[in-house]
Amino acid sequence: MKDFTFHTPSNILFGAGASSRIASLLKDYKAAHVLLVTDKGVRAAGLTRKAEAEIAEAGIALTVFDGVVADPPWHVIEAATEICRERGCDAVLSIGGGSALDSAKLVAYLVKTPDKLDDIYGVDLATGDRLPLLLVPTTAGTGSEVTPISIVKTPNNEKKAVVSSRLIPDWAVLDPVLTLGLSPRNTAETGIDAMAHAIEAYTSKIRKNPISDQLALKALALLSANIRKVYADGSDLQARSEMLLGSMLAGMAFANSPVAAVHALAYPIGGILDVAHGLSIALVLPYVLEFNRPAAEALYAELSDVIQPGYRRQSDAADAAAFIAEVGAICRDCGVPSSLSAVGIGEDDLSKLAEDAMKHERLLINNPRELDEDQVRAIYASALAGVSRP
Repeated sequence: MKDFTFHTPSNILFGAGASSRIASLLKDYKAAHVLLVTDKGVRAAGLTRKAEAEIAEAGIALTVFDGVVADPPWHVIEAATEICRERGCDAVLSIGGGSALDSAKLVAYLVKTPDKLDDIYGVDLATGDRLPLLLVPTTAGTGSEVTPISIVKTPNNEKKAVVSSRLIPDWAVLDPVLTLGLSPRNTAETGIDAMAHAIEAYTSKIRKNPISDQLALKALALLSANIRKVYADGSDLQARSEMLLGSMLAGMAFANSPVAAVHALAYPIGGILDVAHGLSIALVLPYVLEFNRPAAEALYAELSDVIQPGYRRQSDAADAAAFIAEVGAICRDCGVPSSLSAVGIGEDDLSKLAEDAMKHERLLINNPRELDEDQVRAIYASALAGVSRP
């Protein structure tokens, strides 16, 4: 067995109504002034209202930064950091989707160090201190509440990552009640993103490990069993709970056994065209799996009856094909377009997309099958044609 390391938050609180304990958790850190990082949509939906009231009742000062946008650009994070510093906040709380959680991680870090954002893109370059950090997801998708990763859109519209164990929060608080209001579209896109995390963690070439494997298997089982349910009926609290748990487990898995080409090919779509991350993932996922099949056939075969309980195993070739077909069926049943043209991508965009995808070397090295730029372009071409999705 290969040596490996495994990082995860020291504290996880899960359950319906778990977010009602946020104020008491903040008091444990003797927080006097908290910065809440969120977005206007989450706040308008009332998802932060209870926490804000309870923080006030606990006698803790609160500053709200609700300027987060999808795929947060560098200037949003810098603005939130400056507000946190100016107000003298001594803890950071985030309630929201992956963009809010990613932003909060960096704010908590940057406000305590002399580091600049440009200095810490990459792996293990952020090594300083940070403020106490509590993360509360409102989607079942990114797993950001348990990962050491923050994704930032740079001035030239590239998506870059800060990867450091310093970004893992003190508490991940998961309350499935906060996910009940997700639209069917957001439910599907974030859920498929979480499935991709589990699949890529299980097949990651370099840092695949037995703990991540077990987390990925459980995550994929939960997500695939429930995603159609919550897409059809968002009020199903049990199914929402299992989706949120699956998303978290997938986050723990890929935080230690990293994602690969699916994410590398998705990032340029979101960076260039402002397509939501989850949709970008869903648009390329079946096509990347099909490309990887010659190298990952045995591993995909192992996932065939995880994603389809009751499936009777046959041969690696047949089982891998059945697995990829079921991923495609989930995408189809959850309303994902079958072609990149649905988000405005045309033939003229493919070379630029391929060029940008190849810049994500930290992801591509994890892919079970090596890719060159021509092969990446060919995958995009298949996704644009939309005829080969299983």
